[in-house]
Amino acid sequence: MANIRSLCVYCGSSSKVCDSHREAARELGVILANEGIRLVFGGGRVGLMGIVADAALDNGGEVIGVIPKFLEQWEVGHSGCSELIVTENMHDRKLRMATLSDAFAILPGGLGTLDETFEILTWKQLELHDKPIVIVDVDGYWKPLSTLIEAQIAENYVRAEHGNLFTTVSTAAEVLPTIESMPPARFSLESKWL
Repeated sequence: MANIRSLCVYCGSSSKVCDSHREAARELGVILANEGIRLVFGGGRVGLMGIVADAALDNGGEVIGVIPKFLEQWEVGHSGCSELIVTENMHDRKLRMATLSDAFAILPGGLGTLDETFEILTWKQLELHDKPIVIVDVDGYWKPLSTLIEAQIAENYVRAEHGNLFTTVSTAAEVLPTIESMPPARFSLESKWL
């Protein structure tokens, strides 16, 4: 893939999720490994985080986990990563994940995934980066989010053009072809942010 060398995947840490979400995480991990694209993720070995990381590792992929000190025990830091980066706090975690990545994919997840998603979207809106963002709407999981953003646009809280900050796909298999069809990022988050 010409456009990216690393993909940040935001996803849930819950293990009590449906099979289709697990399968999407596994499939994305395998695809990344097979394409030689480095996975950057939240560093936990539980939930979809663990599944996507294990799938990439099991297929010879490079996996960089980024986890804050206080969550290393709680989310059970993934000791099998190619590299596990332990940060001081959540903000440092999110900034480090973003600077290590050429694009972002959002799988199903909870409040933490929403936090990461809205922050990376806001940073793009503020032109702190222009990296591709792809939401993987497995079985319509993210439809309520799309509906909310459409309502925000309709009520003039979000500009219509900001509805294009991300692209939505239905399957993990569509993530890389979608990113490949987008223009590559023009500038580094690090140079604009720091």
